[in-house]
Amino acid sequence: MALQSRTFRLSPFSILRPFSKPYRIPTALTPLPCRFRYLRCSSRSPLLARALSSAAAPQPTTTNPAAPSDPDEHKVLKAPQWKAVIDFKWIRENKEAVAANIKNRNSTANLDLVLELYDKLLNVQKEVERLRAERNVVANKMKGKLEPSERQKLIEEGKNLKDVLFTLEEDLVTLTDELQLEAQCVPNMTHPDVPIGGEDFSTVRKMVGKPREFSFSIKDHVQLGKDLDLFDFDAASEVSGSKFYYLKNEAVLLEMGLVNWAVSEVMKRGFTPLTTPEIVRSSVVEKCGFQPRGTNTQVYSIEGSDQCLIGTAEIPVGGIHMDSILAESSLPLKYVAFSHCFRTEAGAAGTATRGLYRVHQFSKVEMFILCRPEESNSFHEELIKIEEDLFTSLGLHFKTMDMATEDLGAPAYRKFDIEAWMPGLGRYGEISSASNCTDYQSRRLGIRYRPELSTIPKKGKGSSPPTQFVHTLNATACAVPRMIVCLLENFQQEDGSVVVPEPLRPFMGGLDIISYKYKQELV
Repeated sequence: MALQSRTFRLSPFSILRPFSKPYRIPTALTPLPCRFRYLRCSSRSPLLARALSSAAAPQPTTTNPAAPSDPDEHKVLKAPQWKAVIDFKWIRENKEAVAANIKNRNSTANLDLVLELYDKLLNVQKEVERLRAERNVVANKMKGKLEPSERQKLIEEGKNLKDVLFTLEEDLVTLTDELQLEAQCVPNMTHPDVPIGGEDFSTVRKMVGKPREFSFSIKDHVQLGKDLDLFDFDAASEVSGSKFYYLKNEAVLLEMGLVNWAVSEVMKRGFTPLTTPEIVRSSVVEKCGFQPRGTNTQVYSIEGSDQCLIGTAEIPVGGIHMDSILAESSLPLKYVAFSHCFRTEAGAAGTATRGLYRVHQFSKVEMFILCRPEESNSFHEELIKIEEDLFTSLGLHFKTMDMATEDLGAPAYRKFDIEAWMPGLGRYGEISSASNCTDYQSRRLGIRYRPELSTIPKKGKGSSPPTQFVHTLNATACAVPRMIVCLLENFQQEDGSVVVPEPLRPFMGGLDIISYKYKQELV
């Protein structure tokens, strides 16, 4: 379904805040906690995108974990480690839209405080500018011939102005940092067509295929993997802990086949292949819209360092062009990246997440696009179409969802999820998503482009056009464990074997069926 052509002033908000206390154990990727409390920060709404487009990342602290915590620690203002561009004037002019967006996203961002701090900042800035002008007047008077008494009077006046200015300039720095941190909790704006509410309010965009009807008693992927000797959860639990796994035999070929198939198919659409670092700086994680050390985070942080394990290749790919100005002629930049991903999956438990469905480490192929702002909606449609084509070619039954406001991640202006039918689990399960993040990430990462002179009105001879922030989009081409769940459960046979979908066979040495290893198992 094509989106209606609309024009929006987009500029996402940055939502990060400093950590209130150091974390020693691995923590994770999710909407960010605000400075002194956990905030579920999210991003959506076309209007607000233009405003809060910058984010400051918390400066990691190193302290003795055995030392008693300071009860007043939360009162200390942490200066942003980095800053993005936030259009506070736009926020103030669009207060009602911003407030509605915060409510729709179920965010606890304090818009009133943001505007109060902004007004204070403006007042202090005006006073600082007034006093600086007075100081300059005094300095100019002292350049002329003066009586000693008059000169002494000007010296005293200049000293007083200097002292007052010093105090006000300190206040200005403090206010600037506090405003940045508060504003970064305001979520990005949301596409006007996004359903409002929790996950249950998400709407179905498209339904592909029908659930397969079985004439025999079916098994879930856990039982199939055990019977066909494809997984070993018990040994992995002993070696690494719960929610880890060994893949064995044909499951190894299936993982490699899925990865190579996905990369190959996406490359045909003009994407450049990448493999990425799987350890990145915490600041890069934050700039991409995730909170590495917040409450309920999904990010594994490395103790004693400013580094994290990635939860998605979106993060290192987003960092490739960090702090750079791209030529308009180079856009769009399209990448397809393979990486291992690591997520704490805090709080995940129960039969609905058993086996391979929710794990701490997995392989994934991710698509990532950097483009001009006016193109991001069309590229969002392109990404979801690629995903739908991939999963249709494998013969899966799935539905494409337009996710509701409360289910959007912090950077997403709009997000489409694909949920595939998993007969062994008896439900639909998410296998991919595609998000348009507008300039939410690029304003934090500092990724701009300079429009060609021919595309903008000339303002004068030799004048170069101002830079603009690119828009970023990401989408999952293949999350291996959940794809294995779908394939095993949907293509199981009555004799316990599993048929390999035809598109994958060339990538698995021609293997067309996964069978029992030992004849006695057929009894």
